[in-house]
Amino acid sequence: MSQTQTKADPVADQSSAQSTARRTVEGRVVSNKMDKTVTVLVERQVKHALYGKYIRRSSKLHAHDADNACHEGDMVRVAECAPISKTKNWRVVEIIVRAAE
Repeated sequence: MSQTQTKADPVADQSSAQSTARRTVEGRVVSNKMDKTVTVLVERQVKHALYGKYIRRSSKLHAHDADNACHEGDMVRVAECAPISKTKNWRVVEIIVRAAE
């Protein structure tokens, strides 16, 4: 009397849920000299551990811009994705504000 039970694997459910929730950040395009790639400067504020003053920290990300639509100075939203090249694992989701020409 063996019964075959098909249960949903909880580990598989968690991994599929995590793959859909990608991290998104906003930043300013500082370079668009590469083909289909932009460099985005993302700034954040962190509190100093001892003195409590807020310090501005920044990181530069390489993001995939398939249409070459971004220009320097644009504010863009980028999302994490699977690695596209050695340094590029972000993609441009939308251009929030265009730079003044």
